[in-house]
Order: sequence, then C-alpha cells, then structure tokens
Amino acid sequence: MTDYSVLSNLLVIFTVSIAVVFVFHQFRLPSIAGFLVAGALIGPHGFNLISDSSTVQVLAEIGVVLLLFTIGIEFSLVQLASLKRLLFIAAPIQVGGVIAIVWGGAMLAGVPWQQGIFWGFLISLSSTAIVLKALAANGESESLHGRAAIGILVFQDLAVVPMILLAPILSSPSEGAALSILLTLGKSVVVVGLVVAAAWYLVPKLLEHIVRSRSRELFLLTIIVLCLGIAWLTALGGLSLALGAFIAGLVISESEFSHQAMAEVLPFRDSFNSLFFVSIGILMDWRILLEYPAVVTGLLAAILVIKFVTGAGAVLAVAAPPRSAVMAGVALAQVGEFSFILAQVGQENKLLTGVPYQIFLAVSVCSMIITPFLMQWSPHLARRAEAMQRLRHWFPGRTTAHVLETEGRHLRIKDHVIIVGYGLNGRNLARVLSETEVPYIALDLDGDTVQRETTHGLPLYYGDATNPNVLRHVKIEDARVLVVAISDPFMARRTVQVARGLNPKLHIVVRTRYLRELEELHQLGADDVVPEEFETSIEIFALVLRTYNMPQEFVMRKAEQVRREGYALLRRSDLPELAHHLRGGTLSDVEVETCRIEEASPAAGKLLSQLSLRPRTGASVIAWTRAGVTESNPSEKTKLLPGDIVVLLGSRDQIRRAMELILPSESKEQ
Repeated sequence: MTDYSVLSNLLVIFTVSIAVVFVFHQFRLPSIAGFLVAGALIGPHGFNLISDSSTVQVLAEIGVVLLLFTIGIEFSLVQLASLKRLLFIAAPIQVGGVIAIVWGGAMLAGVPWQQGIFWGFLISLSSTAIVLKALAANGESESLHGRAAIGILVFQDLAVVPMILLAPILSSPSEGAALSILLTLGKSVVVVGLVVAAAWYLVPKLLEHIVRSRSRELFLLTIIVLCLGIAWLTALGGLSLALGAFIAGLVISESEFSHQAMAEVLPFRDSFNSLFFVSIGILMDWRILLEYPAVVTGLLAAILVIKFVTGAGAVLAVAAPPRSAVMAGVALAQVGEFSFILAQVGQENKLLTGVPYQIFLAVSVCSMIITPFLMQWSPHLARRAEAMQRLRHWFPGRTTAHVLETEGRHLRIKDHVIIVGYGLNGRNLARVLSETEVPYIALDLDGDTVQRETTHGLPLYYGDATNPNVLRHVKIEDARVLVVAISDPFMARRTVQVARGLNPKLHIVVRTRYLRELEELHQLGADDVVPEEFETSIEIFALVLRTYNMPQEFVMRKAEQVRREGYALLRRSDLPELAHHLRGGTLSDVEVETCRIEEASPAAGKLLSQLSLRPRTGASVIAWTRAGVTESNPSEKTKLLPGDIVVLLGSRDQIRRAMELILPSESKEQ
C-alpha cells in the first residue's frame, strides 16, 4: 500500500502554518516567529500531529540549501571582494570573540574545556535566513550595517566547515588529531577547487545551450540540478551541502543568466525555507521553559549580550560609525540555523546530549523569535549610541567624524552642494557638478572608496552625515543644497533631520527606494524626495512610448507632466480636490516650458515689456534664470541676455507662439 505520510505531514505543516502566520500578521509579528510556533504546536511536544520529523528535516535542509544558493547568486565574486575587510577582519573578531568568551565562561562554570569550545562554536553562528529576510523587508540590505552583517554571516557559514571537522577531535582528542584535520581540510580544498574550476568552465556553456532551447521548464530543471549537484559534490569533499549550494550560486552569479535563475528558484526557496523553521519548532521541547526558566532566561540574556558586544565591536574595528555597529550587532545577536546542524554533530560525538541539548534548542529558538523585534528596535538604540560621541575614543578605527576632523578642518567653501553617499547616484551627480563648475563636497562611510577617490583629487571625505559635527565640518551652514543618495533608510531620515536643524534654509534632496517613505521624509524637512519606484515607472512608460516611435519631445513632455502632477499628489495626498481637477481636465490645457535665449535670438537684449509676450501670445513668463540664480515673476523691466532661461506658462498653442518670438529663425526651421 502506498505510504502517504510525507503528503499528510506537509498538509499538516502548511495548514497550521497558514493559520498561525495569519494571526501573527494581524498583530504585525514576524512570520518567522509564526513558523517556529507552528512547529511547536504540531510537534511531539505539542499536539503531536507529527511524531516522525525525519522527513520534515530532510525537506528543511533542502530549504537551507536553496537559501544559500540564492545568496550565492546575489553575491558575485566582485561583491565578495568588496567585503574583504569584513571577511578578514571583522568576522574573525566576532566569531573568535564569542568562542573565547563562551569558553572562558564554561571553564568558570566547571564545564570541560572541550564542551566549552563546542558551546562557543554553537553560539558564534547567527541566522542567515532571519537576518537576510529582515534586512530585505526593511530595504537595508545595501546599507552599511546591512553589508556588515551579511559579510560576517558569509564568514560564519564558511566557518561551519572546520567546526564540524573539529567536533570529533574535541570528543576524543588524540596525537594524530591535528594531522587528521589538516588532511581533511586539504582534501576538501582540492575537491572544492576541482568542482569550482569545472563548473566555471562548463556551467556558462551549458546554460547557453539550455537557453537556446527556449524552454522554461528545461532551464528550471537545469538550475536545480546544478544547485543540488554541486552541493552534493562538495559534500563528498567533507563540506556541508549548504556551503556547496553557496558555491553553486557564486558560479551562476558570474553568468548573464543569474537573474532568471534567481527568479525561478525563489518560490521553491521560500516554501522549503519555511519548513526549516517549522522543523526547528518541532524539535524543541517547550516543557524545558517551564522546568528550567531561570537557566533558559539567563543563557538567553547572556547570548544576546555576548553576540551584540562582539558583533558591534567587530564592525567598529573596521572603522564603521557607532550607529552602524550597534545595528549590525543587534542583527547578529541570535543563534543561527547552522548551529542546529552543528548541534546534531555534537550529539553524535557526545558533546551535547540530553537536557543540555534541549536547553540549547530552547534558548536558540527564543533568540530567533525575538530577533525581528530587536531589529525593529535597533534604530532607537542606534540613536543613543550616536549621541555618545565619546565612544570613538574607546574603540579602534576612524569612527564618525574622526577623519573629517583631521583632514577637513580648514575647508574653504561656500554656496556648495553636499553629497551624502558616493555610490552610483553620488558619483554621477559629482561628475555633472564638476563639469558645470558647481562646488561640492561628498561624504561616504566606505574607507576604501574614500582613499581611492581622494588620490584623484576629488573632494570626498570619510564621515557619518548623521553626526552634526561632520556636517559642520563640511560647512553645512554655508551650503545651498544637500543631496542624500544612500541606501540606508534610517540614516537618510536622520541625516535630513539633523541637516534641517543646522541650516533651515538648506534645500534638501533625498533619494529613497519606496513611496511609503516619502511623506515621513517631507515631514522631517526634505524639500524634494525622489522615490525610485516612481521614477522607474516613468522610465518604463517612456520606453514603451519610444517603442511606438513617439516623438522624443512628446515623450519628455509626458514624463515631465506625470512627474510634476505625481509629485504634487504624492506630497499632498490629503488634497483630493487637486487630484479631482487634474483627472477632470481642469488643468489639462496648462503647460510649463523652458526656453533658452541664444545669441541669435530676437529676444536677446530686449526687455520683457518690449516683447509683450502675454498680450501677443497669451503665454506668461513665470520665472527667469541667469547664472544659476532663479527669480520668479520677473518684472517687465527685466532685460534678457544670451544664456538666460525663460520659463513659460500657457496652453500648447500659446507657448508655441511665444517661442516663435524668442527662438532664432534657424531653430524654428529645425
């Protein structure tokens, strides 16, 4: 008779998970916590709806494999190279610090040193799944604290391999233990090297042939086979399946098919990954919380403090500001999913058995449940750390305004632009400002970028723009414009708030990813907010119109119309009358156009009163710009000179007639 136990288990898991996660969602609680609670309810220590969790654990491990595979796709080798300071400095400090502190505490508690080190291994690892999910949900993956947390997590995932190899040695140390470890590591490195070299040579060619078939099913199957196949081959070399999947993702990330591969795998990853958290809840005996409440609470508090201190200290060691260090430390303050895999190895080698194993599970699950809440609270803690500027004297590195205080003390600049963030947007803006000879100063928290760019003579300084002292050093009182072009939502909001307090007349432009942040940024003092969601929608319809061979002038006019009306509505969502009039067509015939006065223009050298644009055409001159200075409602005595820009208001025909009086004859013929 066919065994449907796997199907029945999956049906129970997903049915209960839907109900629990829905309830959690209604109370704005993290879905990961819901999955853990669902596992506890259906497990043998709950309602015993699932007594055999072995099948579930296998499916959950597939979820972890797919998770690491997608992480590998997102992390190209170039990105990993950019994290070298985190991988080789911050991460070893964090992992080594946790192991040393836990080992020392275990020795004081009378625990054998082998078990003390193993407990250090378990606690040093953080949850890649929870942290990545929370960072992505908050739009903080590209922020400084997000990159720091991800870099340390990648190192931890790599560190699992030697930890697993060391577990049998800690269980029964012998004279040849060190040699055995070296041989095993050497074997692993050789196997991984051969797999990666072969994959790098064969995978792009294989995917190229698969794509030519134009079969989506064939492409999906190929991606899954590559993920599981490379993971299995690396596992033969002594590495974990998850690490092999990460390597497989890295291999595919270097091909032009990485985005499609990511899109195809995501639904499977999310489904299987939820099984992982459910399986953890199934394993946990919640009665431990009632039998040993003081032990569980004490260990949980100790783990949170130890991991926060080591995580924040490690990030400070690579010259990050206290605010980013605090938020990264909070993100890493939990026990990770690979700790459960390592704990099972410890069980097999008698390093973690019985009640200590259940206590470890209880503490770990509790730390996972509260992590999303701690990450939501971390910005408030970061603000307090930011105010404690004396911290920069206690920790190494160039924190906050330290570099700027030493390098930028004698800046002589006025009426300039301050650019916060020297990424793609910041670099493009700096280039345009340089070409137009507009003075500017840029700030960034990436020390490598600052050192590299300053060698070319660029006015780029290391500094945290949320710090008032930093903004004072770049002469914010004398600046005209502040442009916030960073990916960190918290840092952007804080920068706007601090800058507005220092210079009420400053014009602040902020780039943000999501429309939901627009209103809050305006309330904090931003003059213009550019949401990438909105600008992307404009670019999309512009591309569509060009495909239909619409005139470039028409496309640009429509883009400006949508941008003008859209931003007005976004900023004044409480004015339904405006939206009604725009939709009803009341203002549909009114347009705004700019016109440049050329040397050959018939308007050059004439007063506005001499042109009589309004009586002759019906169009009005509502603004006038000269040498970068704009005045609204210019008087009739204003003389127009070559290079001036005139802003016209009127209907399309009125503006066309006005431009015939302004543009030179050659332009009109064209």
